[in-house]
Amino acid sequence: MNKRVVITGMGIYSCIGTNLEEVRKSLFEGRSGIVVDEERIAFGFKSPLTGKVPTPDLKKVLSRRQRISMGEKSEYAYMATVEALQQANLSEEDIQRREVGILYGNDSVSKAVIEATDIAREKKDTQLIGSGAIFKSMNSTVTMNLATIFGLGGVNMTISAACASGSHAIGLGFMLIQQGLQDLIICGGAQEINPYAMASFDGLGVFAEDISHPQQASRPFDKNRTGLVPSGGAATIILESYESAIERGVPIIAEVLGYGFSSNGGHISTPNIEGPAKAMRRALEQANISADQVDYINAHATSTPIGDANEAKAILEVFGNHPYVSSTKSMTGHECWMAGASEIVYSTLMMKYGFIAPNINLEEPDDDIKELNFVSTTIKQEFDIYLSNSFGFGGTNSAIVVKKYNNE
Repeated sequence: MNKRVVITGMGIYSCIGTNLEEVRKSLFEGRSGIVVDEERIAFGFKSPLTGKVPTPDLKKVLSRRQRISMGEKSEYAYMATVEALQQANLSEEDIQRREVGILYGNDSVSKAVIEATDIAREKKDTQLIGSGAIFKSMNSTVTMNLATIFGLGGVNMTISAACASGSHAIGLGFMLIQQGLQDLIICGGAQEINPYAMASFDGLGVFAEDISHPQQASRPFDKNRTGLVPSGGAATIILESYESAIERGVPIIAEVLGYGFSSNGGHISTPNIEGPAKAMRRALEQANISADQVDYINAHATSTPIGDANEAKAILEVFGNHPYVSSTKSMTGHECWMAGASEIVYSTLMMKYGFIAPNINLEEPDDDIKELNFVSTTIKQEFDIYLSNSFGFGGTNSAIVVKKYNNE
């Protein structure tokens, strides 16, 4: 029999808050974290809009040896993971006694690679790059740093799947626990926000360019959107087998019911309808629920015309207009490799506290998707089951179904 998989801890380091309580308030109030970044203007960006997060000060909590191998996203991930472990009541001693794994979503590192290359080019001496550079610049930088810092003994892998990376990390963690291969896994996603990480995206001309009202720039599903807004940070979910959580006597936050995945098999950057619909159907099938049991969908919708429209059509095809729909990217911008994990945190907070956060800036939906049950202002609404969508370049799709935990 498949094991039940539950969430016992969450942590978040986001442009709408650097802990769960700050983020809960921002979601309820529909507060945007988008700003104009002066550094991007100097850098020559067409769009200087971004979600902004503070740089963590880790000097008091980590040694220099530990910090020297950590880049921007590893620092964000550390902060989110500390909060998640605390909520899950997992002490350092607990982790040492158990086989705890880590699966984290990340699909690129830009700043560390560029800085190391610049030193080599300028100084013509690779020894001046520094001993920590290699560990900052690898795609697996988050998992290798956190596994070392926390002394993890279980599965240790980075999931690279574009903007679905964080979601696939949670989905694969769910499957490993469900099959009895692990009891407890730290899952999540992280994204750096420095200009190096976003310059090539900016060059594609896909970012919103109207900087007069930054907090209105990210407009998923809205007819007058002008493009997406990049963002970043980190989000961590503690996944655990039901038996392990009960044995430890810790509060269970929610239960993961299903994980669906698919590939579009078409254009490298233009999404279709069939792939997302297949992922959602597979998630429902694995969860053993019907479409009408899903109360809320946190849409991937990034504020691009084709992406928003095709996802909306896929939702209508699978669910009709029954579930409430919103995209938290309207507040956070597109958190890229982090988004699939952070949106599980956002949605679970809503479910726990009985509200649905708004798709802010949604004034006039596209004509052919108006029938979706959009939430444009916060509503107080108890709900038991939600689905979170995450899609990425190359046509990778992930959908996760989560249920409120009841002491049954």
